[in-house]
Amino acid sequence: MFETIEEAPRDAILGLTAAFREDDRPEKINLSVGVYQDETGKTPILDCVRTAERRLADEAAGKSYLPISGDVQYGEMVRQLAFGAEHEAVESCRIALAQTPGGTGALRVAGDFMKANLPKATLWLSGPTWPNHPNIFEAAGVPMQTYPYFDQGSNGLDLEATLDAIGKMPKGDVILLHGCCHNPTGIDPTLEQWQKIADAVDSRKLIPLLDFAYQGFADGIDQDAAGLRVFAKPGAELLVCSSFSKNFGLYRERVGALSIVCPSPDSVAAVQSQMNRVIRANYSNPPAHGAAIVNCILRDSELRANWEKEVATMRDRINGMRQQFVDALDEQGVPGDYSFMTEQRGMFSFSGLTKAQVDALREQHAIYIVGSGRINVAGLTPSNVGHVAEAIRMVIG
Repeated sequence: MFETIEEAPRDAILGLTAAFREDDRPEKINLSVGVYQDETGKTPILDCVRTAERRLADEAAGKSYLPISGDVQYGEMVRQLAFGAEHEAVESCRIALAQTPGGTGALRVAGDFMKANLPKATLWLSGPTWPNHPNIFEAAGVPMQTYPYFDQGSNGLDLEATLDAIGKMPKGDVILLHGCCHNPTGIDPTLEQWQKIADAVDSRKLIPLLDFAYQGFADGIDQDAAGLRVFAKPGAELLVCSSFSKNFGLYRERVGALSIVCPSPDSVAAVQSQMNRVIRANYSNPPAHGAAIVNCILRDSELRANWEKEVATMRDRINGMRQQFVDALDEQGVPGDYSFMTEQRGMFSFSGLTKAQVDALREQHAIYIVGSGRINVAGLTPSNVGHVAEAIRMVIG
């Protein structure tokens, strides 16, 4: 029977990584997959993570199962990091939370939760969005639509079109927003724009779902949570999918969480039970090690301070490479104004390169970029940025 099964198409991003590994050209450069790299092109283990791992190894008490919803202490730290320790939603205990296998796991639990408890709701995704968003929610059986977000003419946020679309969404639908460092565009709303979006969402009685995968990579730990916290006003309902792959460098440890903010503490137990129900039928129990690292770091004042410094180092390098990339494109005489890239935030930049140009970069210069033209700025280094800019000039012609 298996002989009749057809090969699945390669993932739009991970498939490029596989092709990159198979490429034997020594000058190859991978600007596709969303992994941070330092100036030497390596993905480092944070010093605070190394320290926490040594401490956890010395203190290990066993390897038994966690609760279905994960470690309680970890959950407390996730709430405080996302919302703030003194936030009304935290202090009033109206946030149900589950530790998940990464941000992707949090999104899938959210999808299963929606399918089971909001069966008539449509999920609205930004245009464009992370390519795996549709895969996750399609697998969960959640119907989807797209709302406008990116203005190609200005290479910025099309706020007017976004607000107009929100104003037409049916009551009870769910709108997915990127908490910071929008993937793939790198374009985030200002705080004033976040407030307008939140007001429009509240007016239409929609449920916001925030994909919060890059906290600390835009402007700072608390600054990057400002948009999320605009939605979390007293009595509000929302879902937040957190990931610690990037800001702790724990990609393979799969560390994430789903927070569901309830209208009152009275509804938390029921919501938590529904989350646990879908988790039990999915993966039953979350992985422990990565979450224990995050919990250890956030609970120790010295490790927490070191972590914030290391996140700032990563953030500053990415933002610095944005400017170097724009300068290199200008030096190469690449036609067009690319200064908009310095206004984008996070690991990604929507470059404006066409599919044909992206293909030419891969085939002729061994430079791997996602077909949409999304560039992982963290893959650029002082030693390769000039070569990338020169190659772009050549393919643009």
